[in-house]
Amino acid sequence: METSYGFKNVGAGQKQPLVNDVFHKVAGQYDLMNDLMSGGLHRLWKDAMVAALNPPRRDGWKVLDVAGGTGDIALRIVDASHGHARATVLDINGSMLEVGRGRADKRGYADKVDFVEANAEALPFADEKFDAYTIAFGIRNVPRIEVALGEAYRVLKPGGRFLCLEFSEVDVPLLDRIYEQWSFKAIPRIGKLVAGESEPYSYLVESIRKFPDQETFAGMIRRAGFDRVTYRNYTGGVAALHSGWKL
Repeated sequence: METSYGFKNVGAGQKQPLVNDVFHKVAGQYDLMNDLMSGGLHRLWKDAMVAALNPPRRDGWKVLDVAGGTGDIALRIVDASHGHARATVLDINGSMLEVGRGRADKRGYADKVDFVEANAEALPFADEKFDAYTIAFGIRNVPRIEVALGEAYRVLKPGGRFLCLEFSEVDVPLLDRIYEQWSFKAIPRIGKLVAGESEPYSYLVESIRKFPDQETFAGMIRRAGFDRVTYRNYTGGVAALHSGWKL
């Protein structure tokens, strides 16, 4: 993944600026982008992710949401905790963070959610700082996934939870063919009509195909040090929720 920008090979260090440019372009239509990619199902998958996390309704519990600039997951987590959770949203893209800050202010959560512009491969936090680490539809855009997973393990407290929601490999006959046609034929064209550009959407579709399948990614999580690693497929594997614990 480090040198793959969709189906193109790029030099070391070149992927991150290209990915950043994609998200600068789509930041204002982020939810629309995920609606196009998932047929609107991403909203249900995110709710399921937060339900699996089950944030406690007590003060002092801290979650780090990585690549979550628009605040979509973090705001759901604060809601689920009835306002008790403290969320830190980290994203490398300032345009995405700007959208998230606006949402948090509008929801009255400015004092509950912090926004930090930084790299998932070099988290600017002390060891064992967070009770949970979440990342939704973002890890496939990280050039060095193994490094990011190592950083996730480092900043989690003992007993902390890692949750990653990501598009994955469809394992249902016929659905895989339908999804393939929808992804490569329809999504870039709709992106062109709605957002004025097809290239960012083409990259996002290609990045899904380049991402490791469920078992391979679960192995990467284990190698980062996590225990009790599991995953659950949603919609026949269109997306998968991976879970691990720092024990």
